[in-house]
Amino acid sequence: MPSLSSLRSVSLALMALWGILAIGTAQAQAVADPTAELGNLTQHWLDDALARNQATGATLRMEVSVGALDSRLNLAPCARVEPYLPAGSRLWGRTRLGLRCVEGRSPWNVFLPVTIKAWGPAWVLTGNVAPGAVLTANDATQAEVDWAADPAPVVANPEAWVGQTASRQLMAGQALRQSMVKAPSIFRAGAQVRVSAQGPGYAVVSAGQALSAGTVGQTVRVRMDNGRVVSGIVAEDGTVTITL
Repeated sequence: MPSLSSLRSVSLALMALWGILAIGTAQAQAVADPTAELGNLTQHWLDDALARNQATGATLRMEVSVGALDSRLNLAPCARVEPYLPAGSRLWGRTRLGLRCVEGRSPWNVFLPVTIKAWGPAWVLTGNVAPGAVLTANDATQAEVDWAADPAPVVANPEAWVGQTASRQLMAGQALRQSMVKAPSIFRAGAQVRVSAQGPGYAVVSAGQALSAGTVGQTVRVRMDNGRVVSGIVAEDGTVTITL
């Protein structure tokens, strides 16, 4: 899991970036040829934001590139352009930035493709790993990767993946992410398990049959000897705990 300080640094970076965009709104005056200039203006604003963020000592190294508008667009001159983040978008990975003319004879609204990379330390697989295989410290090496290249969060700390199992086929060169690993199963579906029913001041231990595989911290359903089906949390010793 990424550290709290790393996530806080990313959050500060995006806040700084948005602040620069707001400043840029006031600075974008008299854009005579919007189609040609908007990309340059946006790149300048974003580069400025990155420079400010680096001074904060952020763990991740932010990198931004701005794409081009459709060459077929013919935008009217605009005295003031306002950047904004479209609903549902975020300043991370492949995204887009909205730009609208708020002072011009003919208002317009366009979208610029933007790619935001966040380079930082992560663990990269040194070889292929089969589904269900248990990962060891020898399966990955540390390297700098783009955290924003995939929606799934990077697994930055070795204790979060060593001893976990591969949730699918993993390939050499992939950066380890949360969706790629899961806790190993302690028991399989159909196994006999201990069930501890706990209440105020007492605990009753009995046996039952697991209706699904169980991993530590997961909720599973168990069929008791009397036929009743109950749900409980799997403990580290494999006991299914039910709180009454």
